[in-house]
Amino acid sequence: MLWEILVLGLTVLTISHLFKKVNRYPPGPRGLPILGNIFQLDSVKPWHTFAKWKEVYGPIIYLDVAGQPVVILNSKKVAEDLLERRASNYADRHRFIVLDKTTGDSIIAFMRPGERWRKMRRASDHALGLKASNNYHNAQTNESVLLAYGILNQPNTWQSQIERLASSSTSLSMVYDLPPLHSLHDPAVNFMNSFVKCIGRVAMPGSFLVDMFPILERVPLFLVKWKRDAEINFNKFSSRFEDMFSKVKNEVASGNEQRPSFCVNLVENQKQNKLSDQDCAWLAGALYSAGHETTATTMNWFIFSMIQFPEIQMRAQEELDRIVGRSRLPSFADIKHLPYIHAIVKEVLRWRPAVPTGVPHIPIEVLLSLLDDYYEGYFIPKGTLCIPCAWSINRDTEVYGSDADEFRPERHLNEKGQLKDETDEGHVTYGFGQRICAGRYVANNALFIQLAVILWTMRLEAIRDSTGVPLKPEIHAEDSNGIFVRPPPFEIHAVARSQDAEAIIQQARDEVMEEALARLDVSQY
Repeated sequence: MLWEILVLGLTVLTISHLFKKVNRYPPGPRGLPILGNIFQLDSVKPWHTFAKWKEVYGPIIYLDVAGQPVVILNSKKVAEDLLERRASNYADRHRFIVLDKTTGDSIIAFMRPGERWRKMRRASDHALGLKASNNYHNAQTNESVLLAYGILNQPNTWQSQIERLASSSTSLSMVYDLPPLHSLHDPAVNFMNSFVKCIGRVAMPGSFLVDMFPILERVPLFLVKWKRDAEINFNKFSSRFEDMFSKVKNEVASGNEQRPSFCVNLVENQKQNKLSDQDCAWLAGALYSAGHETTATTMNWFIFSMIQFPEIQMRAQEELDRIVGRSRLPSFADIKHLPYIHAIVKEVLRWRPAVPTGVPHIPIEVLLSLLDDYYEGYFIPKGTLCIPCAWSINRDTEVYGSDADEFRPERHLNEKGQLKDETDEGHVTYGFGQRICAGRYVANNALFIQLAVILWTMRLEAIRDSTGVPLKPEIHAEDSNGIFVRPPPFEIHAVARSQDAEAIIQQARDEVMEEALARLDVSQY
């Protein structure tokens, strides 16, 4: 009897050992029973925690968050191996129940794979792809002029100037062909900003218990406030988006000549894309929200970088003076001849990604054999939430060198001062695989022309104290709302680089406003 018990015990231990060996999870911090690592996660700035864990556990980290398996991807190799080379198994999205109810599951970035997602993604790629991105040059140029003029003449409101440009005017112009806006208090801006804030709130991980415990979705409507709010918000947003899209659709149907815009492209290709009016309306609204915070945040970090590193600003201005001259503003005709400006764009996006934790992906089964996954000997079970930490990946020393923490645009240039690879973003801020940002070409163009026009027009300087010492923001300072990360507010001094520069930007601004006033009819929106 004793012998049988010993044999049984050894058998159980052997099977247990073999199971653990075969199903060996990636390394990670030890958690608590049942709750796992839930109390070890920093809910405000988790990217710094992930970066510290990388030094201890390596580029792939396993967490257990109250029973939910999570894998943090902290190197470019690991992220590309899983999210690109095995993209079909990592193309899904974690379901945020409150977000889905608020949007009718109509924001492509948060939709799960399926025929509707594929149709909406194809439509976005067609309207925002490399070739199509050229259609928005005029609107982006006009807004860069207004931004530079605004910062030069009111440097104490530079962040508001960026908000007017990035969070409203450019996006509304590109999406709906609305003329430039004069105020952040415009009704169109107020509505869009309320939408962005609402999405940011309901998409925040951990904001609602139902996202962690889906069984709570069954609680009746009259007992749950989030359900009532979601229904009200969906009806409000959907009605406005459909109204705005319908106005563009009616304009196209009238036969009048249309300026390029995202909505015009959707209307002209609606039958081919097999999308409903509601799908098109939400695609347009979602494009606005996607570009809103990302562009504004990146421009905030650009200003921050120029204040911190005046020598980089000077080198960029030397390139602008050499290529563009001092008698005209930069334009998209100069885009292939200003590699250092491109390098600054790449470096800002790498050094301070707007969303440091990236966007979560979830493994899905394509074939039965892909229910679970193995990588480098580690077991990744189906349903694992995979988070590519853009902050850590953009600082991967194997890719960017030992100075990866430093702001150095030169890392993107070769020995001849040209871009090392024009097709390489130089960062992973736009994401990976099938879920990579569809609007990245449009975003890169917007950032290029904004940076070029601002640096051509003025010097950006730190304000000084009474003794003449520059008051720069602390180099590691950052503010976070849990998703997007910006520098904290700080003051700047903007100085026209010459009287001619001041006159040229004034004239360009007057021409843009004259054109805008001729078209101004924002009230209908």
